[in-house]
Amino acid sequence: MDHDDIFDDEEFPILVLVDEDGEEHEFELLAELEIEDQTYRVLIPLDEAPMVSEEEVEVIILKVVYDDDGNEFLADIEDDEEWERVADAWQELADSEEI
Repeated sequence: MDHDDIFDDEEFPILVLVDEDGEEHEFELLAELEIEDQTYRVLIPLDEAPMVSEEEVEVIILKVVYDDDGNEFLADIEDDEEWERVADAWQELADSEEI
């Protein structure tokens, strides 16, 4: 296996999210978590990735929600208890996977 193959295995899918102002932001999808029949996505902003070391990368965790037409959106987690559950699950996954 040559050196390039190792990095290919570590590439994460790229998501483009549009904010309230209509601006696009690119994120790497690190993980998807299923907790109590709810899906959450763990993201890293791509525009910040080159400027910080791996230990300092700030992840963003968003909840997958659907509108009345079944369109998928990502929303902030508003409930503190829900946030704690998701953050704990992510920490366990990150520790075990060494992400």
